[in-house]
Amino acid sequence: MKIFCIGRNYAEHARELGNEIPTDPVIFMKPHTALLTDNKPFYYPNFTKDLHYECEIVLRICKNGKSVREKFASGYYDAITTGIDFTARDLQQKQKDKGLPWEIAKAFDHSAVIGKWVPLTETIRINEIRFSLKKNQTLVQEGNTRDLIYSFDFLVSYISNYFSLNMGDIIFTGTPKGVGPVSIGDRLSASLFDDQLLDFEIK
Repeated sequence: MKIFCIGRNYAEHARELGNEIPTDPVIFMKPHTALLTDNKPFYYPNFTKDLHYECEIVLRICKNGKSVREKFASGYYDAITTGIDFTARDLQQKQKDKGLPWEIAKAFDHSAVIGKWVPLTETIRINEIRFSLKKNQTLVQEGNTRDLIYSFDFLVSYISNYFSLNMGDIIFTGTPKGVGPVSIGDRLSASLFDDQLLDFEIK
């Protein structure tokens, strides 16, 4: 199982971090040990003092594929959920300043938290999906897939040009503006439309 992540896929998020809006999708990956499911608690790692949440829509790949054409891409994912891409922002900045890769800031154990899967049906318009994140019951992020720079179908097609897709792979599709820090004792809850899919504590 592979975890693909897309960076800077919402223009306002790119701007809030002072990054350029990409002309191609920004792809990075996490190992399977990054996955955290079933609303288990997340333990604040001891190697960072500036851990940030990034709420995203996550796709579940349902069919093996390689070099998938965009017009067929919708047949390669069958469910979505909300997820958190945790980022050790201090480590990320240190690595970026040195021109080095920053997996240690993004791909550490349990840095990819996902909620309950929602099967895709004809009633769900993938270009109009609202999602949100609350920290301690306060709304901190709101997003809508209509604001994606690169659509689900484009991402599936693009990724498959470089990496084979396999059943069970997942894709974090990018975070909207509003990312911020968490502390021990915080509670994060993420919703798709008005359905809460994720709710866990930072310990």
